[in-house]
Amino acid sequence: MRRRRFLAALGGLGLAGCQGWPGLLNPCRPAVLPASLADHALTQQVFDGLRPDYLWDGHVHLLGLGDSGPGVWINPALRKLAHPVQRAQFRFYLNASCVTQEQVKQGRADQSFLERLLALKQAFPAASRFMLLAFDYSYDETGRRRPDLSAFYVSNDYAARVHREHPGDFEWIASIHPYREDAVEALHRAIRAGARAVKWLPPAMGIDPGDKLCDPFYEALARADIPLLIHTGDEHAVRGSDQQDFGNPLLLRRPLEHGARVVAAHCASLGKGRDLDQGPSGPLIDNFSLFERLMKDPRHEGRLFGEISAVTQRNRAGRVLKTLLETDEWHDRLVNGSDYPLPGVLPVFSLRKLVREQFIDGAAASVLTEIRRHNPILFDFMLKRLARSGNKRFSPRVFESRRVYGRSAGLPIGKTRS
Repeated sequence: MRRRRFLAALGGLGLAGCQGWPGLLNPCRPAVLPASLADHALTQQVFDGLRPDYLWDGHVHLLGLGDSGPGVWINPALRKLAHPVQRAQFRFYLNASCVTQEQVKQGRADQSFLERLLALKQAFPAASRFMLLAFDYSYDETGRRRPDLSAFYVSNDYAARVHREHPGDFEWIASIHPYREDAVEALHRAIRAGARAVKWLPPAMGIDPGDKLCDPFYEALARADIPLLIHTGDEHAVRGSDQQDFGNPLLLRRPLEHGARVVAAHCASLGKGRDLDQGPSGPLIDNFSLFERLMKDPRHEGRLFGEISAVTQRNRAGRVLKTLLETDEWHDRLVNGSDYPLPGVLPVFSLRKLVREQFIDGAAASVLTEIRRHNPILFDFMLKRLARSGNKRFSPRVFESRRVYGRSAGLPIGKTRS
């Protein structure tokens, strides 16, 4: 069942009506693991072989209600009974990040989200970082802002401020709609404020990555050597403009041809896209197959990367996860991200399915189930570190995302120090 339809089915119930349904809601236990989990052999070994200062989670959303001041905005539809799907989705996201309705009433949603995130970070090495995502409004082709077609907004200023206040825990990724008249200027401002990349969610933000309107922005990204983290494949977590065709991975050829570095979020692991190589009316095929086509094109080596957030979810794992695990030659071009708070939305993962398909064993699933109740980001990280296909696992370098996002690392793109 698609995530959106599942949440729609629960939308009329509200989270309060689900309190007695085990497996639906994040229990939000203390982020500090009990000794039985913290000292477990699996927990102890997952950081082995990794450079802590290169361990960057490249996909951590900032959420809130804007009660901490300007910089965060939520479309009112996400909180209205008249829009049950969007309302249910947003309430699940709040639960996944352990923001309670009481904290919402007290005007502490933004603060509570950050407090929980900082608590989750303590399970990771001190030198590691979470990369926080800003999220721009939708804009139309005339450059007009469209809040009516926007799901939410997290300003670059807000993301940069959170980074400045917690530099030992967070890096940040800007979000700039390319149809804005000031898009290139906004990019320069974000870079000066320390942004490590730019994030787009084209289906929700109304961005056609193949449109010539984006060319000046692509050229500015290439000159600045700033990666574009761009959602690929279908999008069901955030509605916004709801233009699924804009998730077609073949549209990434345009930024690549303009010299930009591109990180394809989720490796286009959901839905079908038009095979544009057979014309505008080409057949619909799996988006992941189109992503594979791009990855196999030698012209894109060193500039096209895949990001593995969400690939262990119940509606994505299978051929996608098996291919990513087994294709060793791609591992220098894969980077990790959690897509937090989604790892805390319990129904979108199925450890039983992963055990059944032999990606993990039952003993690991039991440990992961308990860890998830305390720390969904650690759960997501451990699940990917433990996942296997036969004797193939993700290489440690997949988790050293600073290779791609850390311009100050002084490394050739895609490589790690020996």
